[in-house]
Parts: sequence; structure tokens; C-alpha cells
Amino acid sequence: MARVALGSDHGGFQLKDEISKYLHGQGFEILDCGTNSTDSVDYPRFGFAVAQAVLNGQVDYGIVVCGTGQGIAMSANKLSGIRAAVCSETYSARMAREHNNANILALGERIIGVGLALDIVDVFLHTDFAGGRHSKRLELIAALERGEKI
Repeated sequence: MARVALGSDHGGFQLKDEISKYLHGQGFEILDCGTNSTDSVDYPRFGFAVAQAVLNGQVDYGIVVCGTGQGIAMSANKLSGIRAAVCSETYSARMAREHNNANILALGERIIGVGLALDIVDVFLHTDFAGGRHSKRLELIAALERGEKI
């Protein structure tokens, strides 16, 4: 079973907690990178912590949550090799994995409900990267991260 790092700010804490319970029940190994309450905190710290866990191989995937999913995804995406995708429905989650090999899912607690969030998580974690023509595009992203012109 895959290993998943979870992280959120105060605006995503409750949804992160629901996702954690759900994934534990499904047999996933969870690394909780915080936060652990609704007390105000800064989302970049938690997006970074999850991204680091993905990059160093401590986990296979990350899931980050803030109010909209946008800020925490932007924070995670600052690390070279991270492909965090903000998803508010299942089609985007499937395509983020299948075509973009996203390694972090970002969700917005203030945007979607728990039921839909869990459906999105399922699709994200159970969709494989298609490879093929999509691999070339990921190589171009990696070249940009290295500062190369494409």
C-alpha cells in the first residue's frame, strides 16, 4: 500500500483530518506533517514539509489542504521535482496523475465537501501515470527546473 504525507494549514485542518481517517481505514501508511488544530498558521511551512517527504522518498504521494488548495500547492511547487495539482473534481485528479504524473494532490476545504474530497483522493491515489508522449513533457518541465531553455 502506498505511503502518503498529509499537510494543511488551519483552513484545511478539518478536511485533512477526515482524509487521514479515511486513508488509515483503507490501509495506507500516513505521515502527518501538521498542522494539528484550527489555530492560525502559515501554509507554506506545511506545503514544504509534505513536498520534502515526497522528494526524499519517505512517502509515495502527498496531499495538502488549505482553504482553497491554491496557496499550499504554490508552496509545494517551489521545490524542484514536485508536481502539485489543485483538484476540485475527479477528472482533473485523474488527468493530473495520468498525464502529468502529479505527486501531490492539493484540495480546498472551503471549496469542496468531504464526500467529494474522498472521491478525488481515491482517483488520485489509484491512477497510474500513462507515460508515453507525456514523459517528454515532464522532461521539459524538469529542464525548466534546471534553468535550461526549452
